[in-house]
Amino acid sequence: MEEKKEKKPIIEVKSSTSNFKTVKDSNSYKSFNEKKNDKTKIGFGRSVLVPFASGVLGCALVIGTCFGVPSIRSNLLGIDSTTSTTNNTNSQASGYVSQTSLSNYSDTSIYAANKILPSIVGIKVEYNVNSALTIFGQSQTSTGTATGSGIIISEDGYILTNNHIVSTSSDNSYYEVSEATKVTVTLFNDETEYEAKIVGTDEQTDLAVIKIEKAGLTKAEFADSDNVKVGEFAMAVGNPLGMESTITCGVVSAVNRKVTDSDGKNYTLIQTDAAINAGNSGGALVNSQGQVIGINTLKLEGTGIEGMGFAIPINSTTDISSQLIKYSKVKRPYIGITGMDLDEKTAKANNLVVGVYVKAIDDFSAAEKAGLKIGDVIIEADGQKITTMDELTEIKNKHQIGDEMKIKVNRNGEEKELALTLAEQP
Repeated sequence: MEEKKEKKPIIEVKSSTSNFKTVKDSNSYKSFNEKKNDKTKIGFGRSVLVPFASGVLGCALVIGTCFGVPSIRSNLLGIDSTTSTTNNTNSQASGYVSQTSLSNYSDTSIYAANKILPSIVGIKVEYNVNSALTIFGQSQTSTGTATGSGIIISEDGYILTNNHIVSTSSDNSYYEVSEATKVTVTLFNDETEYEAKIVGTDEQTDLAVIKIEKAGLTKAEFADSDNVKVGEFAMAVGNPLGMESTITCGVVSAVNRKVTDSDGKNYTLIQTDAAINAGNSGGALVNSQGQVIGINTLKLEGTGIEGMGFAIPINSTTDISSQLIKYSKVKRPYIGITGMDLDEKTAKANNLVVGVYVKAIDDFSAAEKAGLKIGDVIIEADGQKITTMDELTEIKNKHQIGDEMKIKVNRNGEEKELALTLAEQP
């Protein structure tokens, strides 16, 4: 009777992360001749096949490595650098890049950060909050704090920042916030808190200058913000959420972006997708050279909004900061009117023309002296058609105090030209 051998089952193992199957055969019974033949095959494999296969594999690895290096590949294939450059240029023109290196981007970020960080400061402001709620007939007072950032603009301690950081005064029906009672500054890699004084503030541009008594500071280098291009490298540097010397990187998303803040003020700003958070205000937006191109000041918030921050172009700050240091305020020319924008619908409904309707005129102002009257509609300024008060203000601000500014008004259906001698804004 033939002896029956027990068959062992095939064990199947499944990977937990894929459908790949590993099959393991547990039946290991073999005859003596089969084992002998196996040994012969193994001996031949070890002595001939393994060295041969190793040589082929090694050769393939060397060739593959050489082809992975552009310069060696070019020499092997007889392609000169000009051809390679042309191919890269063509691929970029078609919207594709064949090779991308992140090392240059990393080096750019490191260079820009190392250059600008010593010129960025953290700012802490303390103020009093008086609550409208009373306990036993007495109002409650507490101390509040706010943080922001600033940029060193002189070696002897002058620092440029946002007005809304240091000018905290406000009130509503629930509480009243006082002016800043104390302003302190923290320098890069220096835990010492330096008390600062407010040199000057300007609500219209949301800029302010403060000063600490310390010499030998690292002054920031300014770029020409008029030459900023959409898509270029941008780094935001500041003190977000009290985390000093924080950088975030992105690009310039837009230039000359018209933005209206929550208080109704209009700005022309640089837009960036570099992350800007609470406390970044007053800090720097810099280019790849570590040069300041703007002052971080606004961001959009809300559901579905990401990466929309804004900076004041640095070119528009230089005259402001100089005047704040010299006069503690900004001296501006002014016309002396209260105006209202007239669009086509409003103008037609009131039998008027599109322009700026004069609602009120200040006593002894340039407008009064030039003969402007309530009810006039200003339609031109310095030969340019205008439809809004912002346009009129923009043209006016290009003048100096004492300059003559020509305007054209529509008065009772007739056009009339007037010349204003601009005075200093009270």
